[in-house]
Amino acid sequence: MAMASVRSGLLRAALRGGSRPTAPPKRGFASSSHHDDAYETAKWEKITYLGVATCTVLAIYNLSKGHPHHEEPPAYPYLHIRNKEFPWGPDGLFERKEHH
Repeated sequence: MAMASVRSGLLRAALRGGSRPTAPPKRGFASSSHHDDAYETAKWEKITYLGVATCTVLAIYNLSKGHPHHEEPPAYPYLHIRNKEFPWGPDGLFERKEHH
């Protein structure tokens, strides 16, 4: 079994173009980048402050515009159906009782 694996290794090396050992590819790490960490931190801090300021300005603008008021719908009598008297009286429990 060991001889077969050695043979297959030699066969693969011959097919690759020689028996020279190949170095594993260089792996790039985040810490080895060309940017300075302090620079990146300062950049994202500025972006964050700009984003907070933009959102605050937009919120103030949107809240200061107001909103449209629609007319009250007509008081249709079928929306206030009372088939049975409530135990506390003719009005709903939390309705304001208007006395004319």
